[in-house]
Amino acid sequence: MKYLGIEPKRLRVGVFDFTSCEGCELQFANKEETLLDFLGAIDIVNFREISSDQGKDYDIAFVEGSITRSDEFARIIEIRRQAKILVALGSCACFGGVNALKNAYNLTDANREVYGTAPRETLPTRAIKEVVPVDMEIPGCPVNKDEVERIVQHLIWSIPFNFPEHPVCLECKQRFTTCVFEKGQLCLGPITRGGCTAPCPAGGTGCWGCRGEAAEPNFKEFSKIAHERGFSDLEISERMAFFGGFEGEK
Repeated sequence: MKYLGIEPKRLRVGVFDFTSCEGCELQFANKEETLLDFLGAIDIVNFREISSDQGKDYDIAFVEGSITRSDEFARIIEIRRQAKILVALGSCACFGGVNALKNAYNLTDANREVYGTAPRETLPTRAIKEVVPVDMEIPGCPVNKDEVERIVQHLIWSIPFNFPEHPVCLECKQRFTTCVFEKGQLCLGPITRGGCTAPCPAGGTGCWGCRGEAAEPNFKEFSKIAHERGFSDLEISERMAFFGGFEGEK
């Protein structure tokens, strides 16, 4: 559709997955009320979940998942070479995600324990930015579809966009959600970056920190609150390590 006689540019997009559950890229096909407009604003040339096309002439590559095998190194390097902009999509791509939990173990022994005499190749988990340069990261497990749409608008039309700096706690208050600490649950909401609309606390479970740390998080005060509620250092450390978004702080 032309506007003032000018044909707007439709950026060519590729969506790729590595070691992951593929839940983040599925968000591209969710939210039916905006799906047609969303897909109409971009030209998807490579996205295995929705099309058999495998074009390589994309402007933007959205990459889900972490790097855990040798063949994935070559593939992500080629994707980076093709893309003008590479966006890490979801916690696994941004931080290593739950896949990185295996890095705490001896992988040779674990492989033998699980697969016996037919071991599978496995390497220490790496986030995408640990292998190739990343232009933007969209954290979350899964990512928030509204946020993805706003970022696509930013990339296509330069509509201003800034990631929230406030913690998840603010969004709990906006939803009138009772603090789950009051229900005896551990919650990383005070130190986790908002922008998800706090669905986990609203659903009755504490935040697990899938979006990484908020701007200037007060870890000392958070630890004090958690200890006062009866949670141990081990419980706090394990929760912060789950998605890998607090590397160096756990």
